[in-house]
Amino acid sequence: MAKPRTAPAPALELLVHGVGGVTPQQMLDDPRTTLVTGDATAGIHRRTDDVDAEERPGEYGDRPVPEAYCWSGLTSGNGARALWLILLPFMIANLAYWMRPAAPRRHRAQVVYSVLARLLALSLTVLLTAAACELALDLVAWQCAGSPGCADNTSWLSFLAADSGGWWSTPGRRLVVAALLPVAVTGLLWWLSHRTWSAYESASP
Repeated sequence: MAKPRTAPAPALELLVHGVGGVTPQQMLDDPRTTLVTGDATAGIHRRTDDVDAEERPGEYGDRPVPEAYCWSGLTSGNGARALWLILLPFMIANLAYWMRPAAPRRHRAQVVYSVLARLLALSLTVLLTAAACELALDLVAWQCAGSPGCADNTSWLSFLAADSGGWWSTPGRRLVVAALLPVAVTGLLWWLSHRTWSAYESASP
């Protein structure tokens, strides 16, 4: 006895708006829409009547199910969004790790590739932190604050100037104050990466 034929899943029609941005209701020409996946920043919407389209493929036939991808939230916000550019080198390192050639997980080439990719990401973190240390500890706290000609022309360094006789004017204390910059840079990296992970990577596909 032949098995009854099941209707194939309906095709999907993805609608993407331009830079101007429109609402899902306008894109789908329906006042009732439902968020299928994503969030308020960027997400895919369907008509409410089409949410369970995969369970009713026979009702659609050759007609595709329209979905609206709204991404206008990615281009709006305050100036602090520019801080995400700091993570760009780390994003490339992350992509390099996930673009490793297909091979068994325990294969020697896979292990070597994974170790090298992680070392690359670690070197980027060390490089950025070392640059902050060079700027704050060496150029500012040690050289500029220790030189009367430089410190006298920089009002915000007056309390660190070596010839001011203040409590913070000794070399060790100047370096302690300057060390706050690399600590802040490291904290900023952690905060940005934590927000990214919480918003986009914490949920399993």
